Amino acid sequence: MAEVKELSHSEQIAFLKDKIKEVRVAMLTTFNDEEGLRSRPMATTEMENDGTLWFFTKEHSRKTDEVHQDHRVSVSYADPNNNTYVSVQGRAKVVTDKAKLEELYTPVLKAWFPDGIDDPELALLKVTIEEAEFWDSSSNKLVNGFRMLKAAITGTTFESGQHGTVTL
Repeated sequence: MAEVKELSHSEQIAFLKDKIKEVRVAMLTTFNDEEGLRSRPMATTEMENDGTLWFFTKEHSRKTDEVHQDHRVSVSYADPNNNTYVSVQGRAKVVTDKAKLEELYTPVLKAWFPDGIDDPELALLKVTIEEAEFWDSSSNKLVNGFRMLKAAITGTTFESGQHGTVTL
């Protein structure tokens, strides 16, 4: 595979999208002046071809208050079964556009929004990715364990796979 920096902008987005597609829940980190960093699990609804991440949320919540105060966020994805990890930095915005809500809405969201698409608290959190860093090892745990052991015995550095940065 070519270095990520050698890929076109759209290829970098496709690469990133491929890394996170199987991770159903990410950790979203926001910031506020009083308490500092706060993280919580969020289900990614969509990653668009321009690199925008979408999450359903309540329009009025602690998280949206924090996003209004400071738009900078981090989103972390972990897939330990496939040894894939992605950390995204970007800017978040609360979106209440009815057309976008209808486009992304699925019936499973009724568990959090009992009134469905007409829930007055239904909103989206739009995260515009500025940069993402990834760690990926396509080898299974046994192979990685062997590589770790070999590095420890030989005094060499453990090489676990690919690592890189995607700037959008």
